[in-house]
Amino acid sequence: MVPSFLPSLPQMQPFLPSELLLIFKWVAAAGNDFQARSRVKHRTANVYGRQARERVLEEEASEMAEATPSFKIFPGQAFPLGASEVDNGINFAIFSQHATAVTLCLSLPQRGELDMLAGGMIEFSLDPNLNKTGDIWHICIEDLPRSNVLYGYRIDGPKDWDKGHRFDSNNILIDPYAKLVEGRRNFGDAKHKLSKFLGTYDFDSLPFDWGEDYKLPNIPERDLVVYEMNVRAFTADESSCLDQDIRGTYAGLIEKIPHLLELGINAVELLPVFEFDEFEFQRRPNPRDHMINTWGYSTINFFAPMSRYGSGGGGAVSASREFKEMVKALHGAGIEVILDVVYNHTNEADDKHPYTTSFRGIDNKVVYYMVDLNNEGQLLNFSGCGNTFNCNHPVVMELILDSLRNWVVEYHIDGFRFDLASVLCRGTDGSPLGAPPLIRAIAKDATLSRCKIIAEPWDCGGLYLVGSFPNWDRWAEWNGKYRDDLRRFIKGDPGMKGAFATRVSGSADLYRKNKRKPYHSVNFVIAHDGFTLRDLVSYNFKHNEANGEGGNDGSNDNFSWNCGFEGETDNVDIIALRFRQMKNFHLALMGVPMMLMGDEYGHTRYGNNNSYGHDTALNNFRWQQLNARKSDHFRFFSEVIHYRQKHRVFSHENFLDRSDVTWHEDNWDNPDSKFLAFTLHDKGGGEIYLAFNAHDFFVKVSIPPAPPKRRWFRVVDTNLASPDDFVGEGVPGIGSTYNVAPYSSILLEAK
Repeated sequence: MVPSFLPSLPQMQPFLPSELLLIFKWVAAAGNDFQARSRVKHRTANVYGRQARERVLEEEASEMAEATPSFKIFPGQAFPLGASEVDNGINFAIFSQHATAVTLCLSLPQRGELDMLAGGMIEFSLDPNLNKTGDIWHICIEDLPRSNVLYGYRIDGPKDWDKGHRFDSNNILIDPYAKLVEGRRNFGDAKHKLSKFLGTYDFDSLPFDWGEDYKLPNIPERDLVVYEMNVRAFTADESSCLDQDIRGTYAGLIEKIPHLLELGINAVELLPVFEFDEFEFQRRPNPRDHMINTWGYSTINFFAPMSRYGSGGGGAVSASREFKEMVKALHGAGIEVILDVVYNHTNEADDKHPYTTSFRGIDNKVVYYMVDLNNEGQLLNFSGCGNTFNCNHPVVMELILDSLRNWVVEYHIDGFRFDLASVLCRGTDGSPLGAPPLIRAIAKDATLSRCKIIAEPWDCGGLYLVGSFPNWDRWAEWNGKYRDDLRRFIKGDPGMKGAFATRVSGSADLYRKNKRKPYHSVNFVIAHDGFTLRDLVSYNFKHNEANGEGGNDGSNDNFSWNCGFEGETDNVDIIALRFRQMKNFHLALMGVPMMLMGDEYGHTRYGNNNSYGHDTALNNFRWQQLNARKSDHFRFFSEVIHYRQKHRVFSHENFLDRSDVTWHEDNWDNPDSKFLAFTLHDKGGGEIYLAFNAHDFFVKVSIPPAPPKRRWFRVVDTNLASPDDFVGEGVPGIGSTYNVAPYSSILLEAK
């Protein structure tokens, strides 16, 4: 049963005389079971009017004294951190190097009408002489319920702001090691937008049944086709035709797995699913106070699945189980699950507008955040979000490793994409490290050895590490240069042919030098931030006015082209050119490709390239638009993906040499040349010819002779209307030349 103070914790009020009388009676009844050094407070929620509350408390005082549980208290143990079940009860342990006082706060399950104090917190003050080992505070409590208990900590310490301390014992803080977090029950429930968050645990439920026939997909890295997606936005729209209570949930995603299979991808990369507060922008007046965080890049806790992505408002325990059901279903379909994880910063903002929920109040200085002691202890900001997590501090490093292991062991996750991963390459003072301990530890960790580990190899402090990210032969990277070079070539920028050739052939210039493989480059043109694929070919400029920041947010370097008109248009020629360009981009995704949810039907955000705060159709997958384009745009995208997976020539174990590719080009140095053709050779005998024309005129190209006893078949011509733009079995009759249309591409297969 859910404690009645959810979805919000009330403010603590001064005790009335009648309340004190009740508490004295309760303590007298229970005191023999407490250690002498433990101090217990049970404070009352301000959920009734004072007169009504006083009257009820007086009438029920004797009954409450009998009904309130008593506990046996033990010093507890330092490990494991978090809440754990031990032989003599529930053990709580938390690290704080600089704390001078720690108080454990508990809220128990309701006990019917007698629980007139429901909504308050029982508080246990920890004695540093008994309940502390080194820098870890701990306590064990016997006879606590094994589930449905909410808990947090009050922590006090030095008030030296200029030395980096941010202690405030008025805050009840979330345990960094809480495996589950409770808050409001339904995503975007504005009635409870100021609700608090607390940790919880569940030692009652049976272990999750993964099934006798269950197995991990274990897809080789070179064969991945990644689909970046947002759990909520995927099915939140009414057009998903799902029941209301499962739209925007883990269960909703399960229902749409057939779409993923039809599309042909074999890995989903989920935007953050760690617990976050979607109402973080609405806690104070600011230009963004109309926004709801729908992307989730603002972590509250690194262990707990986002509870409001569970269906039916079931809360943390239910959401955790539903998350496992989703992973199991995706794995059953042969689809891996990669999580986009945010360890570079948290939700606690900057020092100007602090929002303390956990780390800041537990031990801000040195341990959890990077601070500038030369600037009055202000937080360093390499994340662009007001704070920077101190990832290479030994305690924080172990927290991150424990978090990752938890997701692999408990939830069977297949890999991780690390947001702004260059932050993880900085020392405790913010300086770049040549061999970051955390990056090495992740690469060498036994539990994580089967996982894909992918870096976004830059941060907001200018540490750009594309191609040079410390890797220990394990780390892959989002290849930002692939994105930029393809965008510039396909739209017709001069002098980009050589860079385009380098990218589509594996980016050897970036990865061969440090002994990595072509599949360590995750190749993409579009990701969650920036333009969608349709907007990339529809807008020259960002249009972020709806974000409330005067258009100052979002990147200005989009390398986009609107094809002759800014925004939506009824011009059929411009519309046709835009869809042709989208197909060109899709065909040029080779190696390990990643696409964005919605690009398969041409989703538009109307030029907003930073739509993180819009829980609307701006971000939601529009299923009616998908259905309208099933026969043309979606068909092309799906067919290309399936074709790529059937032909290993598109993914290589090693970098290409002369036996792998023939470049039909003798004009590399001409910056005005925007045409490139090449043949990929499969050592098994297959050959694929591709040509990309970024000119605004036709190019008549000479087709090389087909291999002996074979002839060329046309599979793709992006200039042709559906279904002729992709013909899987191929169209014969290709002569010695081919007229490649302006802004189009072709693919021929030798059969």
